[in-house]
Amino acid sequence: MTYVVTDACIMCKYTDCVEVCPVDCFYEGENTLVIKPEECIDCGVCEPECPVDAIKPDTEDPDGKWTELNAKFAESWPNITTQKDPLPEADKYADQEGKLEKYWSDKPGEGD
Repeated sequence: MTYVVTDACIMCKYTDCVEVCPVDCFYEGENTLVIKPEECIDCGVCEPECPVDAIKPDTEDPDGKWTELNAKFAESWPNITTQKDPLPEADKYADQEGKLEKYWSDKPGEGD
């Protein structure tokens, strides 16, 4: 099992999860984060830290869509190892649904 970041993170990018990750397996996109499945040690400490419930075990990803997206973009986005401020309008987007289709960006983030 591994953990994955889902679309609840898109347009929010709270990084509370990054601060607690013991293996630095988060990667930063322009408007979201992903977890590199091969680096995740399945400890689960990140899951309760996410204020928008965006982190899920891959067992809750039955079609593998999130596992695939996380793996793909963790290969090209910069690693993030310290907490940052969320996106400026994060609270506005926190409860929206369907953010993957509306707001996904393939662009990398700023990195550390």
